[in-house]
Amino acid sequence: MAERRAHDDPPWVRSLLIAAATAVIAVLIVVPLIDVFVGAFAGGFAAYWSRLTGSPETLAAIRLTAVVAPLAVGLNLVFGIAAAWAIARFRFPGRTLLGAIIDLPFAVSPVVVGLFLMLLFGRQGLFGPWLEAHGVRIVFATPGIVLATAFVTFPVIARELIPLLEAIGPEEEIAAVSLGARGWQVLAHVTLPNVRWGLLFGVILCTARAMGEFGAVYVVSGRIAGKTDTIPLRIEKLFQDYDLPGAFALATLLAGLALLTLLAQAVLRWKVGTEGR
Repeated sequence: MAERRAHDDPPWVRSLLIAAATAVIAVLIVVPLIDVFVGAFAGGFAAYWSRLTGSPETLAAIRLTAVVAPLAVGLNLVFGIAAAWAIARFRFPGRTLLGAIIDLPFAVSPVVVGLFLMLLFGRQGLFGPWLEAHGVRIVFATPGIVLATAFVTFPVIARELIPLLEAIGPEEEIAAVSLGARGWQVLAHVTLPNVRWGLLFGVILCTARAMGEFGAVYVVSGRIAGKTDTIPLRIEKLFQDYDLPGAFALATLLAGLALLTLLAQAVLRWKVGTEGR
C-alpha cells in the first residue's frame, strides 16, 4: 500500500485545518492588535500624540528603552558570534555544556533571572557590599536593566548562527588560513559575510525581544518612575492606574515594532530566496 502524504488528504480536511489555524491567529493575535490601535486612536491623533509626549515619565521610559535595547543587542552580537563560532567550529571538552548554558534563558523564567542578578549585585548580594563601597550601582539602575535584558535575549543571535555555520562548513575558512589570513581577517572577510543574513535576522529578533522584555527588568529596575521604567513597565503602570488610553498609546510602539519585525523578516526571506536562485 502506497504511503499516504499530507496533500492526498481530502479537500475538506485541508480547509478545516486552514480555517482552524486562521481562527486561532485571529483570536490570539489579530483581534488584540486591532483593539490596541483602536483604543490608542479613539480620541484622535492629537490625543494619541499628547499621551505619548505629554508625560515626562512616558518620555523617560521611551528614552531608557532606546538606550537599553541597543546596548543589550550589542552585547549579544559580540557574545553570540563568539559562542556560535566556538560551538560550530571547534570540538572541546564542555562543548555540549556550553550549548546547554546558551539555551538556559529559554528554560528559566525571566523573573528568576532578575532574582539571580539581585542575589549577585543587590545590596545584600554576593558583590553588593563591594559595589556599594566603590560607588558602583548595578541594580535599580541602567546597568542592571541592560544585564537583565542581555541575559534573557542571549540565545537569539547564537542560535541563529550555529546551524548556519555548521551547514556552511569550515572549508572556506581553512582555505583563507592556508593563504595566510589571521583569525580576525577570516572572521571579518569570510565567516561574517557567509552568515550576514542569518546574523541580521538574529539582530532583528533580538532587538524586538529586548524592547519588550518585562519579567527580568521588573525585578532589577526598582520601577522608579522617570528613571528605571522601560516601555513595558510603563505600560503596566498606566494599566494599573486605569489609564487605558495612555497604556494603549504606548503599547502601539511595541506593536508597531512587532509589525516592523515581521516586515523585515519577510524582506530578508525574499532577499535570501533571490540570492539563492
